[in-house]
Amino acid sequence: MFPINATVAATWGVMLFLGLLCGLSTRRLRVEPGPFQVVLEGVVTAIQDAVEGVMPEYGMRVLPFVGTLWIFLAIANLVGIIPGLHGPTADLSTTSALAILVFLSVHWYGIRIHGLRRYLRHYLDPSPILLPFHIISEISRTVALAVRLFGNIFSLEMAALLVLLVAGFLVPVPVLLLHIVEALVQAYIFGTLALIYIAGGIQSVQSKIMKEKE
Repeated sequence: MFPINATVAATWGVMLFLGLLCGLSTRRLRVEPGPFQVVLEGVVTAIQDAVEGVMPEYGMRVLPFVGTLWIFLAIANLVGIIPGLHGPTADLSTTSALAILVFLSVHWYGIRIHGLRRYLRHYLDPSPILLPFHIISEISRTVALAVRLFGNIFSLEMAALLVLLVAGFLVPVPVLLLHIVEALVQAYIFGTLALIYIAGGIQSVQSKIMKEKE
């Protein structure tokens, strides 16, 4: 049996909130959108433009994963602002799980687009001797991805808590605003790195294919 701690409860709460938000926001879509639908379409369009800006050819394939990752992280990072709640991304187990998902997604999209054999062969380029270094690079950047997000969000929550305890509830308003900005920035950075890693895995195989054709 796995214990249900504060991190697990907060993660489930974020997923439930996003599920309800998606369900309610897509029930009454109209040709002439209202204010809420305009905001919703703006968010989706912004994410789509960001993904297609990095991967114009395969952007629509990657959009569901990267878009969901961005939105989940934005909400999860902001949970720590609510008094008494612990943000899921301030726990290394959550950020590690997300980093592993990114690691797996890089290979998933690479294999789906180029095939298993052709994708695995690019790790032997330009020489099979470099295979261990490729593996170390994949592992190290996954670890760095998890630790970076955890460290930033954990330190941000600790700083906000200390200021709140020392200064009371009125003075920390600027700190609260800084927390919101930093939480959104960290979500954007994590999602962007995931997008770059996926694009790098796909494009490295494409460049090898182009060389073979030449």
